[in-house]
Amino acid sequence: MGRKKSGAFLFFTPSILLLLVFFIFPIILTFCFAFTNMALTGEAAKNLQFVGFQNFINMFQDPDFRISVWRTLVFLIFSAVIGQVMLGFILALLMKEKNVTFRRILGIIVIAAWVTPEIVVAFCMVSFFSDNGSLNQIIGWIGLKPVSWLFSFPMVSVIIANIWHGTAFSMMVYQSALDEIPKDVEEAAVIDGTNGFQLLRHITIPMVKGSIVTNMMLVTLQTLGVFTLIYTMTGGGPGTATQTLPVFMYNQAFVNYQFGYGTAISLVLLFIGIVTSLLYMKSMKVKM
Repeated sequence: MGRKKSGAFLFFTPSILLLLVFFIFPIILTFCFAFTNMALTGEAAKNLQFVGFQNFINMFQDPDFRISVWRTLVFLIFSAVIGQVMLGFILALLMKEKNVTFRRILGIIVIAAWVTPEIVVAFCMVSFFSDNGSLNQIIGWIGLKPVSWLFSFPMVSVIIANIWHGTAFSMMVYQSALDEIPKDVEEAAVIDGTNGFQLLRHITIPMVKGSIVTNMMLVTLQTLGVFTLIYTMTGGGPGTATQTLPVFMYNQAFVNYQFGYGTAISLVLLFIGIVTSLLYMKSMKVKM
């Protein structure tokens, strides 16, 4: 038995080492750096010191941080909860029990955006929302004046872009869950006189509640970490109009070279993700 256990341990050693080097160790370093004055410029670059909670104190006193938190919540609510989750559910309902051709066509259109790399999506959206882009050409055909979307409505632009990019994931999760609902349950409800809205409220949603919670958590965590899309489209601007926490963290760590401050912001972002996930589970009364 001893030799078998030793052989099994040796077999898993490479994966354990990779997990330690690329996952556990970076997490530990992140926590450590968040409590230091680590920087690439200035006096702190020469003299690394433990500063305790000073980074967090400075953070909560920084008006730019508070604005970034607000921007992040707006982006999260409208892009993830209202956008991807609800739109994905609607698309899944539309595809339910439809013919194979309809499901394939709609599925290909939606999934094409999801499989496209985020940087490519960002450039496509810039072309779409730019002053001479596709959207202004379309509204010009109907006699309306062109709008500088990325300047006048930057948050709306990045929200629409993220919804377009990520809705397919929610659609596939809900589509799989809806297909698992027993047809005899729905047929019995219809025979008892249940209308479409009552069927959706009292049967469909309760039976896919677990999938809803799981999808909301995954989409929330993914949306909280969106950086490339926003930074490529607007750079966090104009001003701080689209400066979410990931963009603010990047600016502090890699533009201002304040790594200690940047890692402290990343811990706050992690905390927000944990809290929102717990709120989802509690509100839906789902045991994970």
